[in-house]
Amino acid sequence: MTKSRNRSVLQGALILSFAGLLSKIISAGYRVPLQNLTGDLGFYIYQQVYPILGMALILSLYGFPAAISKLVSELEENRNPLSIPSFYFPVFFWLMGASGLIFLLGYTQAPGIAEIMGDEKLVPSIKASFFAFLMVPFVSLFRGVFQGKNHMAPTAVSQIVEQIFRVTIIITTSVLVARGQDAYSIGIGAAWGSISGAVGAALLLGSWLRKSRRVWTWDRWKGTTSYMKTIFFYGVFICLNYMLLLSLQLVDAFTLVPSLVKTEVGIDSARLLKGIFDRGQPLIQLGTVLASSIALALIPSVTRKRLNNDSERVENAILSAVKVTVMIAFGATAGLVFLFPLINEAFFQDSQGTGPLRMLMLVIVGSSISITMSSVLQGLDYVKQTALVVLGGLVVKTAGNLILIPSLGLYGSALASIMAVTFVLVGNVVILRQEISIRKWLSLPLVPIVFSTMGMVIGLQILSTFVQLFWFPDHRFTLLIYLLILTGVGAMIYLILLLRLGGFSNNEVEMLPFHEQFIKLLPKGMK
Repeated sequence: MTKSRNRSVLQGALILSFAGLLSKIISAGYRVPLQNLTGDLGFYIYQQVYPILGMALILSLYGFPAAISKLVSELEENRNPLSIPSFYFPVFFWLMGASGLIFLLGYTQAPGIAEIMGDEKLVPSIKASFFAFLMVPFVSLFRGVFQGKNHMAPTAVSQIVEQIFRVTIIITTSVLVARGQDAYSIGIGAAWGSISGAVGAALLLGSWLRKSRRVWTWDRWKGTTSYMKTIFFYGVFICLNYMLLLSLQLVDAFTLVPSLVKTEVGIDSARLLKGIFDRGQPLIQLGTVLASSIALALIPSVTRKRLNNDSERVENAILSAVKVTVMIAFGATAGLVFLFPLINEAFFQDSQGTGPLRMLMLVIVGSSISITMSSVLQGLDYVKQTALVVLGGLVVKTAGNLILIPSLGLYGSALASIMAVTFVLVGNVVILRQEISIRKWLSLPLVPIVFSTMGMVIGLQILSTFVQLFWFPDHRFTLLIYLLILTGVGAMIYLILLLRLGGFSNNEVEMLPFHEQFIKLLPKGMK
């Protein structure tokens, strides 16, 4: 039974990981047409309300469902059924109380929030965005129950359905803006996109729950259980662990435009510059997701009990996860930095902001490794510590923006983001040292990774220089094709160099597709 349950837990985690990866790829991808349709002003407006919508999404996808899942597991251990009067009603009451309070505060204080952001025209968008919190209790409760029963498919499917609804309405609104509607309607469209996505997810989950009679009953059970502490404290700490990138965007939403105005940039120009700077967000999100996608799958396999029973195997699993994350993060970051002038023109129509956006791509390395480590630490019961580290990073980002932007402009915000993710990364490393000796970390193939990264950049420079002697794409479509070719060549150079320099062990290569060919590239002593 134990082996069967462990296998089921791992399969469920893999389902959630795949759904999360697909959902985040969709989330990153739609922002390119959004910017193309609405321009940098429309993109700025969207990014000002996105952190609010993102917080509601994280609460309904990670924070509250994780807390409810914990409650369900505890009730099952005590052999208490999931009673509608004894469980569902009181849990929903606390969820609605918290979400309703956030809605009331946000809705009533929208003018003040817009004033801090430096744009009073955002008030309707901000008010609409806080309505998304009213849907959080429904989606969170259903997801938490299914996850507590280790039934991950409903959460995974509802997550993708939610994104499809959301993206459809956002792109539809973007088309209307492109046809002459007020640019600020994109903020309202984004809010109603999130609300409609949550409604669709809630209806799907509710239908699933109604058919699953094993997960609810009208029978009351004796005794009282305190739900408040688990829902609020555990849920909030889990949320903070998933808010690293969102917190950086939140700080920029509040401080970037006002700080740029202090540099004697006009308010309209400051808003456009913010929109240009926000071009980097989908690329950071995509790079981070690709590099740290293994993290969610790792959580069930790394627990305190497992570490105590089989420390060597668990430590190897952790080191392998971090190793793969570092490899992908370094390669993706170096590729984006080198190719960003082409990316900017192919995706965003011009080359504005290339310098600070190149610097901003360095965030991918720190955020990817931090998210992977944070996922490991959650499994080892360091939820509070990792959440506090993220809060520390938020303070670093805020101080960095306020100090650096008036003198360095967009470069200051990029540097502040790098400082924040570095702080979080160092904090997670310090916490994890309590479980894994620093000597273990020295076994990571950092030298092969660094030299492979350098070799990839040199190879791309040689190839692009040679190609441009004879032809340079002068249309966005041909530029995109050229960019995809360079990306594929760069990835192949990077992989081959990693193999030749001993970045992978023989056992790791055997898990790769086409491993028979790749083994031939290993150094002689490793074959």
